[in-house]
Amino acid sequence: MSESSPATAPVIRDATDADFPAIQAIYAHHVLTGVASFEETPPSVGELQKRRAAVLSHGLPYIVAVLDGKVAGYAYATLYRPRIAYRYTIEDSIYIDNACRGRGVGRALLATLIERCEQGPWRQMIAVIADGGRGGSLSLHRSAGFELVGTLKAVGFKHGRWLDSTVMQRTLGHGSEALPVDAEAGSQ
Repeated sequence: MSESSPATAPVIRDATDADFPAIQAIYAHHVLTGVASFEETPPSVGELQKRRAAVLSHGLPYIVAVLDGKVAGYAYATLYRPRIAYRYTIEDSIYIDNACRGRGVGRALLATLIERCEQGPWRQMIAVIADGGRGGSLSLHRSAGFELVGTLKAVGFKHGRWLDSTVMQRTLGHGSEALPVDAEAGSQ
């Protein structure tokens, strides 16, 4: 099978500074033309690098998928909410180069992201999917074990229309079946 074959599996690795022009281009496309992000102005390469630094500061992964020698997509996990009681819950984000859709990039990124996050203390992963997951996000997350939790109606307004957010959730590791290692008995 040749390196450029559509069946070639993406290579997943940690993102580096050199990847950020491609990451910024992928994200800018989604910001300007889609609803996967509720941002309306694409951030700069420098801003995206600062965001990655924040992700890494929590020990969370920020990864890229490489196909045919170029960045085809990226994914990362962030803290779900800043309040301390949410410290074992994270949210995933995945963005794919439009030219690479349908080549297993999203599936490979999500599988690796889940695997990496299960190595940490996190117990739940949340996916917040815009517009009912029309771009395939809903089915991608469902295939990775996420369950539909609910839909927040008309919580975003972009491209001249109201947007829903569908919330999905997946247990990581032991989930709620055991206390976290660092939890003290009786602590609140």
